[in-house]
Amino acid sequence: GGDQYDYDLVVIGGGSGGLACSKEAAQLGQKVAVLDHVEPSVKGTKWGLGGTCVNVGCIPKKLMHQAALLGTAVKDAKKFGWQISEPICHDWSTMADAVQNHVRSLNWGHRVQLQDKKVKYLNIKGSLLDEHTVKGLTKAGKETILTAKNIVIATGGRPKYPTNIPGAMEHGITSDDIFWLKKSPGKTLVVGASYVALECAGFLTGIGLDTTVMVRSIALRGFDQQMAGLVTDYMEAYGTKFAWQCVPKRVDKLSSGVLQVTWMDNNTGNEHKDTYDSVLWAVGRAPETKALGLDKLGVQLDKETGKIVVGADESTSVPNIYAFGDIGEGRPELTPTAIKAGKLLARRLARHSAELMNYDSVPTTVFTPLEYGCVGLSEEEAEKRLGKDGIEVYHAFYKPLEFTVAERDASQCYLKVICERDGDQKILGLHFTGPNAGEVTQGFALAFQCGATYSHLLQTVGIHPTCAEELTKVNITKRSGLDATVTGC
Repeated sequence: GGDQYDYDLVVIGGGSGGLACSKEAAQLGQKVAVLDHVEPSVKGTKWGLGGTCVNVGCIPKKLMHQAALLGTAVKDAKKFGWQISEPICHDWSTMADAVQNHVRSLNWGHRVQLQDKKVKYLNIKGSLLDEHTVKGLTKAGKETILTAKNIVIATGGRPKYPTNIPGAMEHGITSDDIFWLKKSPGKTLVVGASYVALECAGFLTGIGLDTTVMVRSIALRGFDQQMAGLVTDYMEAYGTKFAWQCVPKRVDKLSSGVLQVTWMDNNTGNEHKDTYDSVLWAVGRAPETKALGLDKLGVQLDKETGKIVVGADESTSVPNIYAFGDIGEGRPELTPTAIKAGKLLARRLARHSAELMNYDSVPTTVFTPLEYGCVGLSEEEAEKRLGKDGIEVYHAFYKPLEFTVAERDASQCYLKVICERDGDQKILGLHFTGPNAGEVTQGFALAFQCGATYSHLLQTVGIHPTCAEELTKVNITKRSGLDATVTGC
């Protein structure tokens, strides 16, 4: 690179995307600095290097989900002959300590990796002065100026609080806090119905806490709504309470220390009150753009979302400034897409390759008590694009073998494959609820990259007995109106 700048590349944001981008660039011989600064949450929770996924997202979430699954497994174990003495109870702080220690080990690992790859790591808050200059502020308020040929913004997002509900901020927590609590949140009200809301409510229920989810309109907006219904039906059967079509009005702390929540039931128009130990707001995420100084530079933001408008090559409206990951408008908010996009961006900036990130058919899984994995289009979206007569939907209910002896209800274990109706019956969407949905979906996601058709699926030999094999046997269409419940072995 030219010597007129301190760095070839400065990356603002040390989450999954920023780390992947900076390490890749350094491997390709670029001089790189990465800035990471965690503003403590409203409740004062703070954490180390690695971003949302590592500290307050996928990693602690999956570990706590696993804790809940083990609770179910212990119940099942008795039916399988394991003699387990009652009563079984869960200790929050043992789990939380173990999870938090694992996260800290990841923070450390990320720092070591940056050192090994000769990336300069600065634990400072960055903002942009112009398209080649970043101003850094230390905790003590000392200013550093860095110049770079290219600047990449990968600051991600943070949970939102509702702005119009008295007591929401003072008395509530978000997903930024739940994983770092020292003691059990106790009886919890989760407000929201995003995957974040449902996953948190699911593991809280699973470890034995009294948990209610308050839903304004629909669950899992943006996901296939038939599948969303199965996920919440299972959760209700599993013990999570739902307050459907309800909107919180205020949160008050009573003298006893518990929180009294007042809400409106839009079904009846009545007002209700109940008390909780914790109120967890899961009402969406906002991009971390405010403090970056983007307006002065004319970096274009989306009016609705506040995210940065990006091109296919992650470029912003200002030359030499790029943005990717959760901060990019219209991008999936997923760690693996950020990592892949970051690596590809680093290669393009180092003139190493011209390959763009392909954001089509990105698989994902919701780690609710009954897991839901999908790749491709929802049935609604496929219908919108091709019309009801342009698609064929193959579907089946199935019973996981492990549910049989355990006498567990499998009525929400279901899968569907959405195909083009004409020609080769190209697969447009694949949806699966059941055990290990992530592991199942990951394998089938490969088929999407290869342009899989329904006949490819039927030609695939299943592995018996598994849940995943049910996808290779699916033969009943919705159009036929035949019963899609499982028969035989």
